[in-house]
Amino acid sequence: MKGKLNSELGNITISEDVIATIAGSASVECFGIVGMAAVSIRDGLVRMLKKDSLRKGIEVAVNDLNEIILKIHIIVAYGVNIFTVSNNLIETVKYQVEEHTGLKVSSIDVYVEGVRRID
Repeated sequence: MKGKLNSELGNITISEDVIATIAGSASVECFGIVGMAAVSIRDGLVRMLKKDSLRKGIEVAVNDLNEIILKIHIIVAYGVNIFTVSNNLIETVKYQVEEHTGLKVSSIDVYVEGVRRID
């Protein structure tokens, strides 16, 4: 389901890919995030996504109340506090998505798929 907004001039429909791109861009700007992760269901492998594929690390759903539900798969930097980084990520992504789309974010689930050293 796509996000929908109504105005006096007409209707606006926002695709899940647009929402995922906004969330992915906001995610990689957060401290402690090395990158987005894609999980292969078939073999259970986790790989880091390139900058142009950020939305593949994000699952987007829009519920019946026209609220956004996000699942974010990330790789964090070695040595950071995962809880603190995840909370910062949730707050940043929620703010950015709501600011850009005008829709409410009802929940964000963070899945830490790996840890990497930053050189």
